[in-house]
Amino acid sequence: MDILLNTPRRSVSGLDAIPTPSTDVEAVQSLLDKCPHAAQTPLLDAHELAAQAGVQNLWLKDERSRMGLGSFKALGAAYVIAHDAAGADVSNNTYVTASAGNHGMSVAAGADAFGANAVVYIAQSVPESFAERLRSIGAEVRREGDIYEDSMAAAAKAAKDNDWILLSDSSWPGYTDRPFRVMEGYLVLMAEAIAQMPQAPTHIFLQAGVGGLAGACAAMARKTWGDDPVIVVVEPDQAPALVASIKAGAFVVTLGGVSDMGRLDCKEASLIALKGLSRDADAFVTLTEQEGAEGAQATVQNGIAASASGAAGIAALLQADAHRDALKLDAASRVFCILSEGPA
Repeated sequence: MDILLNTPRRSVSGLDAIPTPSTDVEAVQSLLDKCPHAAQTPLLDAHELAAQAGVQNLWLKDERSRMGLGSFKALGAAYVIAHDAAGADVSNNTYVTASAGNHGMSVAAGADAFGANAVVYIAQSVPESFAERLRSIGAEVRREGDIYEDSMAAAAKAAKDNDWILLSDSSWPGYTDRPFRVMEGYLVLMAEAIAQMPQAPTHIFLQAGVGGLAGACAAMARKTWGDDPVIVVVEPDQAPALVASIKAGAFVVTLGGVSDMGRLDCKEASLIALKGLSRDADAFVTLTEQEGAEGAQATVQNGIAASASGAAGIAALLQADAHRDALKLDAASRVFCILSEGPA
């Protein structure tokens, strides 16, 4: 595991026109409270994993049952579509997106709930099991390209050509409104966890693909606890989108092979997330494929099975022995991680 410290904070140029992540969870909660499937998810106290990691506590926000979709992503795009539906009839809308799996599920579920249509582009690397799950809730699935960015380009083109609504969880110059609201939906997860934890955590490990979940949760953590928790962002070493841009001091496109941490396998960071995490994160770490697999295996052994993507934060904690001083980890540390999805 490699590490880049962000203390003091590193500046990232070219983001002046990009908004920082929202922390307005009240607006989201009031809308989601109307949804019959919007029950909060549990916080697990993982004693054995904490002992294995050499820390006092390891609290895990278990998103594997969120709204029946098996992932935190249920809070994102579905919230955006619900917000649209609160102000107008969306039954004639077609929402199009690209997804490594779970964001597409949220788009499909939101569209289905409000009578709209969903078209989801996926790369060839996305497992067919995810494609079948998307189809099972009414989405039209189209495969395009070898990596997420190829499918994203195809989705953007389809939106333009067909006058569809592009609903991405990433953001770029000129496209920030909807991904900003997607990230706003993720705040509910962190607000629940804040209320559920018996004490403030000393450390927060957040896995990242384009960075939406990490950016939203880090912003909410800073609003609640200020500078106290050490916030660590975790990426695959085959898709170091955020850390590469932080290191360069500007947005960069990264290159790498296909990662088995598939939902984190994004080569370009969301600019909203990048701006927020450059301000809020204390460290960025990258995991090898083997390290990611070991994290997933650890969840299986402890009866809380997650994919390598869903367990990446745990994997980073378990691999942190060589970096304990840099990350200020010790036997008294109280660590928060997110089980962001179940087994792939």
